[in-house]
Amino acid sequence: MVSGVVTVEPSGPGGAATELDPLGAPYLPGRFTVPARPPTFLRRKRLHDHLDEALTTPLTMVNGAAGAGKTLLVADWADGLDLPVCWLTADADLAPGLFWAHLMQSLHGQGVLTPGEVGSPADADQVDSKLLARLAVGLAGHQGPVVVVLDEFHRVTDPGIGEQLDFVLQHAGPALRLVLVTRTEPLLPLHRYRAAGTLTEIRNAELAFTPEETVGLLRLHGLELPLAACRCLVERTEGWAAGLRLCALAAQDADDAEAYLKEFEAGQSTVADYLLGEVLTLQSPETQDLLLRVSILDRFTPELADALTGRDDAERILEGLRRRNAFVESLGHSRYRLHPLLREILRSHLEVTRPGLRRRLHRLAAQWLHYSGHLPEALAHAAAAGDWEFTAAALVDDLAIGQLFTGLRAGDLAGLFSGMTPRTTTPAAELIRAARALDHRDVTRGLAHLHRAEQTLATEATDPTAAQLSCALLEAHAARLTGAPGRAEKAARSAQGLAEEVRDERLERHPELNALLLTHLGATHLWAGRFDEARDALGAVVASPVGAATALPRQECLSHLALIDYLEGWLDRAERKALAALAEAGRYGLPPTSGSSMGHLVRAVVAVERDELDLAERLLGEAAGFGPGGADDPVTAAGRALATARLRLAQGDLPAALAATEPTFTAETVSPWERGRAAALASAAHLAGGDPETAARALLDAPDGQTPCAVQAARALLATGHPEAAIELLDAAPPEADAGPAVTVPALLARAQAHSLAGDSTAARRVLSRALLEARRERLRRPFLETGPWLHRMLAHDPTEKWLTGTTKPGGTAPLVVEDLSEREHDVLVRLARMMSTEEIAADLYVSVNTVKTHLKGVFRKLAVNRRTDAVRRARELGLL
Repeated sequence: MVSGVVTVEPSGPGGAATELDPLGAPYLPGRFTVPARPPTFLRRKRLHDHLDEALTTPLTMVNGAAGAGKTLLVADWADGLDLPVCWLTADADLAPGLFWAHLMQSLHGQGVLTPGEVGSPADADQVDSKLLARLAVGLAGHQGPVVVVLDEFHRVTDPGIGEQLDFVLQHAGPALRLVLVTRTEPLLPLHRYRAAGTLTEIRNAELAFTPEETVGLLRLHGLELPLAACRCLVERTEGWAAGLRLCALAAQDADDAEAYLKEFEAGQSTVADYLLGEVLTLQSPETQDLLLRVSILDRFTPELADALTGRDDAERILEGLRRRNAFVESLGHSRYRLHPLLREILRSHLEVTRPGLRRRLHRLAAQWLHYSGHLPEALAHAAAAGDWEFTAAALVDDLAIGQLFTGLRAGDLAGLFSGMTPRTTTPAAELIRAARALDHRDVTRGLAHLHRAEQTLATEATDPTAAQLSCALLEAHAARLTGAPGRAEKAARSAQGLAEEVRDERLERHPELNALLLTHLGATHLWAGRFDEARDALGAVVASPVGAATALPRQECLSHLALIDYLEGWLDRAERKALAALAEAGRYGLPPTSGSSMGHLVRAVVAVERDELDLAERLLGEAAGFGPGGADDPVTAAGRALATARLRLAQGDLPAALAATEPTFTAETVSPWERGRAAALASAAHLAGGDPETAARALLDAPDGQTPCAVQAARALLATGHPEAAIELLDAAPPEADAGPAVTVPALLARAQAHSLAGDSTAARRVLSRALLEARRERLRRPFLETGPWLHRMLAHDPTEKWLTGTTKPGGTAPLVVEDLSEREHDVLVRLARMMSTEEIAADLYVSVNTVKTHLKGVFRKLAVNRRTDAVRRARELGLL
């Protein structure tokens, strides 16, 4: 015997040598054989392609749970290689010497190395470092790469073997390609291989079957199922290979395989038998009890698991299950989950073996989660336990009632509390019913529940201060829906005082509460026409820290601020805020609400003022698709009516414009701007229809101090030939402070028209120049189209404003104003009208043909045309020829 090497003695039949391991036992051939694949094995090209990368990196790891299909995948791939493949299925708790003896035997069996080249360990417990060095040198000198597959490598637990494998890998060079098939992270310095880019990894998620692959797998089992049915099956099993195969085997005996796979009860299936037999019953009683109890949870921590078991061993048990890939997955941060199919089976098993325990476990989980500050999960488990008093009180006491209106969980909470039984009549339950009713604009029902809560919260509420704060929020919401600024202010004052009594972090955890209060307050101030106070409240929400919890209130506040800007005449400001509002919820993946509706409405009415009627029509249509069920609140309803009437008036649909000005809602207080704008639009519609008397009567009930109403009254006087009276009326109208062009320009145009009708063309042009100057900044075009033919004649004979090029009259006729043509461009235009060619024009003007072409380009650009005939036609329409 050579030191460190086992000699093989002849002892087999006929004198053949039987090779023995260091313990003197024969090597079992099954450990070195590539496993055969069953007829129902599905080759998956994407995984084969990924495994091909194993030929380019020294180390490959295929890591997945039991039944994930790891071994068959690697076996199928290895069988297709035109390279030596040394396969070893590891046994449990192999000592270093025994492990390396088996690996040497695998190499010998493939003829990669002979026993005389390297030798083999003689001691089962250890291996000589010189032998490992000889092995690395021998592999490095081999012609072409050698693939070594170590299956079931999770059974190898001696850290020394990992270090020795790393040594051989580092020194064998490109001749060795090691593939580890395992359920756990192997004991090698994987971080170093990852950093160097020398590790190929296939993990559980990649091993999972896709719906398309599931179609193929089921077909191999004689089942033809559509992709949609396979997709549902994959969602339920998470693509777990063994689960899919077991389902397929069970479905072969079903009358309707598709129905069976769609509706099968996991707890009563072959999958359940497999998991209960291979996972649950093999565990200790403590582990079985833990798994059954945590099956009610989607995710959990060891501390929560301990609360459900009443013990303190959850962390040790869970970590052991995770390391063994026993269908327990670590989510990081000491959080775990069970495989969904195992969880479903264990829940069913829990109901059968321990009836009545499930509700108690849900209640325990709810109490622990609420105490630990995990409100969403606490609510879900309390509801599952049927403890609605606890569920409602937990939400209200946490000051989280605002989450029913805003945030990522609003829809989930609404669905959860839809199951609350009528027998639950605590103050918290009534507050939640009130919130749900108000969210659907049912003010009457909402106030009824709110008042019932207020009558009993002092004596029955678990936290009266929190309940009173919730009442204040809901009172402000109801005030907004009814247009009652006084009630909103009272609720806000009450909330401010109550907030000072809250001495913990609940208000910081729920910024949506204050954001919603200020939003409702700002909206009622806006309705009342108190724009400065509205800006203060709405602006405070916009300036608050951003986050998903306050995204929808910020969206509403931005859109309401945009409406104020529009009403004050500032189109650019209004458009910017409306666009910002529309983007606010989208960045957090929140569904659109009434704030989205108002943003589109403001953009629509701004588009009308710029004479972009197609865009306005589209935006108005989009605005109709947003918001919760029920009627609009007063501000949104007024904004919708304003945008609709303004657009229909611009389109010449006078009956529709008049219909839109009729109020379709009631409010406790009158909104001066809503009443004034509706009257002004109705007057404009009558005036456009040739009825100045009715136009004037439409303004009789309008509030005083409304510039749009004064402008329409002046236009009605002008239509009846009274320019002096119109000027007097405009002079008497109090100027609106900080009004923008959309307010001031129509007034200036009315004044310019009055001067023109009175024969003072100098004053008319002076006022018109000022109107053009102010309108240019905001691209305000529509008022110029609605002032009548006098303006068209004035501007056509004195074109100076390039920014108005392209503005069209109703019906799509010529632009009002063009950029002034140069003298030479006008000469070219005159000759175009005479049907002269480019060469003839050049000869007539004594210039080159290229010069004429340059002038033609200028004419086409300034007249907004592309052809000679169009240029001539447009010039004649504008009086330039």
